Amino acid sequence: MRFDKTEELAPWCALNRIFGFAPKTGFALVRHYGSPGALFSADRKELGKILGEESGYLASMDRDVIGRESEGLEKLSGEGVHVLCIEDERYPELLKECEDPPAVLYVKSVSPPEEVFTSRPAVGVVGTRDITSYGKEWCTKIVSGMGSADRKPVIISGLAMGTDITAHIAALDAGLPTIAVMATGIDSVYPFRHGWYAERICGSPGSALVTDYPPGTVPRAINFLRRNRIIAGLSESVILIESRKKGGGMLTCSLAASYNRDVYALPGRIDDPFSEGCNELIARKAAEAVTGINSLLDSIGLGPASSSGRGSLKSRVYNIYKDREGADLAAGLSSLADLIYHNRDITLERLCQLTGMDFRETAAMAGILESDGIIATDLLRRCSINPNFM
Repeated sequence: MRFDKTEELAPWCALNRIFGFAPKTGFALVRHYGSPGALFSADRKELGKILGEESGYLASMDRDVIGRESEGLEKLSGEGVHVLCIEDERYPELLKECEDPPAVLYVKSVSPPEEVFTSRPAVGVVGTRDITSYGKEWCTKIVSGMGSADRKPVIISGLAMGTDITAHIAALDAGLPTIAVMATGIDSVYPFRHGWYAERICGSPGSALVTDYPPGTVPRAINFLRRNRIIAGLSESVILIESRKKGGGMLTCSLAASYNRDVYALPGRIDDPFSEGCNELIARKAAEAVTGINSLLDSIGLGPASSSGRGSLKSRVYNIYKDREGADLAAGLSSLADLIYHNRDITLERLCQLTGMDFRETAAMAGILESDGIIATDLLRRCSINPNFM
């Protein structure tokens, strides 16, 4: 059944607001009283005996809470936000299977919830905020590969800096829907700089902003831990791109395993702190190592990626510049790009050593490649191929 009326949803929203960090307790009370509405109409003395007279939950369950939630729902309905309680037929089945699902989900999308939470395969992509060029390159490659697979998934992540936003952007660029699970209310975006991406996500068919936090919730560290269980719960498979030994990505993978989801990790250098978490999961056999795009897609059940027919990077760069800059410069630029491709994070000084060119000439050619989006450089002027060009 669908729950669209304010009077039906308001008690569920009140339950979620009060027991959001303890959903099992909230659901136990609903089972005892028969419905959220009956719970909030229950005798205070009886509730006091169940929860304890000094309970913070009891203090929050005042008579006006339903009215306040009703006012909030009226406002959200005019902003294109769908509110799904756990008994709504449109609530995602995968999440409902978990032991601690949220009572309510707030969903903002140009598509109706039934098109957002479809039978399409769902893949979570998570990792560190301090993503390296290696992680960004492979996150983009993996998600882009899914965009050319036989079965195209929805990509789920958390809208945070680093891995999350890289995954969302790669999904949209590959024509895949993506779901951003937020650690704030549906009426705000964190970090603020991702506001434009959030608009792009909720404006793309099949994509959505999702949260279980009530409107007005501001970002706090503890919010992200609660948010991670939704990323894990909505996903059939979770891929960890990069992580230290402790981090949100590691927690999400642990939750995913507890929900019987498949977990994958991108291996990294054994002395790289940003890959410590991934390497540890692989060593403990808590995650399967990502060793190639097609093998990963096959393991997830998406089928192989179709060949793009784009040719080698070197030939593609040459073809870009041969008419514009002439054959000689095109050959030099393509060779430099190929060298950067095989030497991620290479410095201009090292490029000079390998090419035999002077610094001024090398910097000028690197500048051309960077201005055309073929390479990217960091603050130390270390060069890598732009993942979006791969």
